[in-house]
Amino acid sequence: MNQKAESNGRSGLRALPRNLWAASLTSFFMDTSSEMVINVLPLFLSNVLGVRTNIIGLIEGIAEATASLLKVLFGWLSDRLRARKWLAVAGYGVSTLAKPFFYMANTWTAILAVRWADRVGKGIRTAPRDALVADSIDEDQRGLAFGLHRAADTGGAVLGIIIALVVVWAAQAGSVELGRHTFRLLVLASLVPAVLSVLTLALGARDVPVTSTREAPRITFKGLGKPFLVFVIIVGIFDLGNSSDAFLVLRAQERGLNVLGILGMLISFNLVYALLSTPAGALSDRVGRRRVIVGGWLAYAAIYLGFALVKTGWQAWAMYALYGVYYGLAYGTTKAMVADIVRPELRGMAYGTYNAVLGLLDLPASLIAGILWQGAGTWTGFGPSAPFFFGAALSLIAALFMVLWKPLAGVSAQPGIPAEAS
Repeated sequence: MNQKAESNGRSGLRALPRNLWAASLTSFFMDTSSEMVINVLPLFLSNVLGVRTNIIGLIEGIAEATASLLKVLFGWLSDRLRARKWLAVAGYGVSTLAKPFFYMANTWTAILAVRWADRVGKGIRTAPRDALVADSIDEDQRGLAFGLHRAADTGGAVLGIIIALVVVWAAQAGSVELGRHTFRLLVLASLVPAVLSVLTLALGARDVPVTSTREAPRITFKGLGKPFLVFVIIVGIFDLGNSSDAFLVLRAQERGLNVLGILGMLISFNLVYALLSTPAGALSDRVGRRRVIVGGWLAYAAIYLGFALVKTGWQAWAMYALYGVYYGLAYGTTKAMVADIVRPELRGMAYGTYNAVLGLLDLPASLIAGILWQGAGTWTGFGPSAPFFFGAALSLIAALFMVLWKPLAGVSAQPGIPAEAS
């Protein structure tokens, strides 16, 4: 049965198709697994291995950037094959197989290798999965669908961090710095939900036929259209100031939060993110994507200015909780807008290109943040506030460009692009 046909006679959340629920539950399990480990990884690098922030920025940047080209390749391949599901399953499988190697890693280069392998899995799965969600839903519910998917993903993050908090409390309650033994316990605990994520998508999702009389697409950026090109440039400006969230975690520790406090802070953030994602996505269906994205970016600018100026650990906690407002408003909405401005048979390549560009920008973004904070070589940098001032400035510039952009100009020749994109 066509996934979209399942919604006949139903409305709201009940009308959402099986594929969306399968993809959402899969992301829930994988984020439960990942958030147990990834959020404390910068603490492990800093507290146990003694790595400086410029190296942490390098690790995070390479992990995202080197895998990013795979997002284009596998997005294109999913369009070429007219199939999304099994490519996404393979990507989740690669990430699951990489996770046990965190247990054995004793150097920052080993951590880099495992982190890279984990991101390769993300590079394989992201575009086919997002295209599968977009293929399975009508355009008038696209924002709601991506919002719900982000909410499930973030709900998994909340559960993962709660599990991490319990493990840390049992293993080293009150310790300011993370211990090696605690990190390894978290890695072991993360394996169960990772396996469940693979099984859920493999057993629960079905490919949706993508009908088109057009020939199979080639990998060309120009072929995705001018609106998509402009959109990616604007989002890219924002992303250059959006360094790894590892720096927010390190900032909170630098302001006095211990490991348990940091995990509590992360739970607060993810709760806000999860609660806001679905209504924000639905709001973008009604008032337009751009308004919601601009609101998210303005919230980001205010929050990053807050991080630059915080004096205490509890202030960092409050800023990080509010950081969920940005994610809830903008993260799923930008993905919904990609589907608005490209043809259906090009969605896999569009999502691959979109994610690849942002992933490639993660390398300079994280490197810039690390160097601004602690410098490089003999230069000691500008201090811990600098990367946050930089990120706030770029988000304001991107928001201005998004307000000035007229996405419907030149779009009329492309079928299937709704007015809601504006």
